[in-house]
Amino acid sequence: MSDESSHSAGTGVRDDGYDDLLDAVENGSGYYLECANGHGSVPPRRVCPDCGTDDLTETPLPESGEIETYTVTHVATPSFSEDTPYVTAIARFGAVRVTGQIRNIDPDNVEEGLPVELTTARSEAGTERFLGFRPR
Repeated sequence: MSDESSHSAGTGVRDDGYDDLLDAVENGSGYYLECANGHGSVPPRRVCPDCGTDDLTETPLPESGEIETYTVTHVATPSFSEDTPYVTAIARFGAVRVTGQIRNIDPDNVEEGLPVELTTARSEAGTERFLGFRPR
């Protein structure tokens, strides 16, 4: 895609592996990479980080996940300074853990075990596109 909305970091440069994942999530077909041993990882990857095999298959992500851990950011880099405070979390979606920003929720209402769905989001400045979570 040459559309500016598909580019990472507002740079106009496409990061194929990551932007492909973002595009898939936006189209409702999010996926992760799974090896024959059942290890899951988020693209881009060329080998499984657990066992080293290069035989990876795109596997559909479950529709919902669960927050395992999170942190609230009050002081951010310039690209995200308009977003503070915001919550970055790690959520488990089946065999894979995904890191993203939780959107549309007060940071005080986030807790471990919170059910979420995967989405994409943009920084308030509009310069960064990234993985996000929406509470279910």
